[in-house]
Amino acid sequence: MKRRHFMPALIGLTAKGESNIAGGFVYEARNEGHRIRDRAIFRPPAGTRRARIVIIGGGMAGLSAAWWLRKQGFDDFLLLEGEDEPGGNARWGQNDICAYPWASHYVPVPNTESTLVRELFAELGLMDAAGNFDERWLCHSPQERLFLHGRWQWGLDPEAGTTATDREHRRIFAEHLRALTATSQFKLPMALGRSPDASLDQLSMRDWLAREKLTSAYLGWEVDYGCRDDYGGASGDISAWAGLHYHAARQHDTKGPFTWPEGNGWLARRLVDRVKAQLVNGVWSRNIERVGNRWHLRTTGFNVEADALIYAAPSFLLPYLLEGAPKPNFDYSPWLTANLTIEQPMETAWDNVLYDSPSLGYVNATHQMLASRVNRSVWTYYLPFTGATAAQRRRLQSQDYAYWKESILADLERAHPGLRKVVSRIDIFRQGHAMRRPRPGFLAESEAWKKAVERPTFRLANSDVSGLPLFEEAQYRGVEAARACLAALGFIKKLDRA
Repeated sequence: MKRRHFMPALIGLTAKGESNIAGGFVYEARNEGHRIRDRAIFRPPAGTRRARIVIIGGGMAGLSAAWWLRKQGFDDFLLLEGEDEPGGNARWGQNDICAYPWASHYVPVPNTESTLVRELFAELGLMDAAGNFDERWLCHSPQERLFLHGRWQWGLDPEAGTTATDREHRRIFAEHLRALTATSQFKLPMALGRSPDASLDQLSMRDWLAREKLTSAYLGWEVDYGCRDDYGGASGDISAWAGLHYHAARQHDTKGPFTWPEGNGWLARRLVDRVKAQLVNGVWSRNIERVGNRWHLRTTGFNVEADALIYAAPSFLLPYLLEGAPKPNFDYSPWLTANLTIEQPMETAWDNVLYDSPSLGYVNATHQMLASRVNRSVWTYYLPFTGATAAQRRRLQSQDYAYWKESILADLERAHPGLRKVVSRIDIFRQGHAMRRPRPGFLAESEAWKKAVERPTFRLANSDVSGLPLFEEAQYRGVEAARACLAALGFIKKLDRA
């Protein structure tokens, strides 16, 4: 299915001037990143700190690297985060109703090969060593619903208006997924799978559907939704290998997913608790230099000297920090996330999706509450910007708060007429480079980037190195980077994969 051009349809909306709706933009720290990009002059660092290992970036990859180092009994490291709060794409917020996510909001029940995730989840009490889940932390029912043809249906597989052809194409697609899963190339984390079929990475997901003659518009929408959900790109923008991984890598006979009011912020909070002695927030890295056999790092707070460096920040920033580092040939999807405060009870599922919307719909942060009646709630709304990323990034940043507030309300009011009357606040988070988009050819691009940059004591950890912006990938990359650095420094003898 060729998606309609939804985003331009919003152009021309004007704010209705609801004076009772408060809010604004949050986390507008991109100017700090732009200052580093533009080689701005900063105040000289105050003093020098020394550590055997320094980790740049306090998102899930950096937190996971730090978590693993502490589990090995190694604590001579620093974890540096530019924002005032760590978490990266697992950051969260809180109001008088509940906590809520600003980005990632769930983790699927970990597959058997996801041993690191299972180890962490057992440590946090989410499951036991035998793999039995504590169902208190699994998503409650009803989990998902879809607004289609003017009404809500339970589940995300379109039902109303489907034909025999639609159902047959869905069945054939499921058969393809079973066959692909059996090849063992689709694993979480992806490095544990067999060598990927490179030919699938040369096609877009939309072209793969066309090649297989799967022309059902409903199936096309489902596949496109999956690409936008995980990667921020339409099916025509995404590698078929990545698009198929979205479906084939997940074990479908399990319950789940794990979710919390604050989304993956629940995990970030607990990782922070384990590494807070080494964590320094509000410090932006400015320059990385190799001097002799040590790494010298200048930050907006102090200098750091270290024997090994784990780079867990987004890869596109590295050339602005490390002289001579090549620019990665990666594409990053812009996103808008908003949290809406709802002032009256409304029936929802956890995940609420609107068919033929540019957005992914919204999740209800109060869904996991056990109260029989919840009078107020917080909805987290997700809007990926598909198409040419540079143009969409400019558009995201150029429109003001009133424009985006009205765009969000206009989208949601198709399913909730009069919604603006019960919304008291809308806060909006704009991310110009939310996550890497795995376009066709991304597998080769990832390998080339790693080979060009990594050294025994300099390791890449961000999930964008994988190309799949998933918790499992961020955790694995962080741990593997930490493992490699300890090996290079002689603290462990070999690099057995987890």
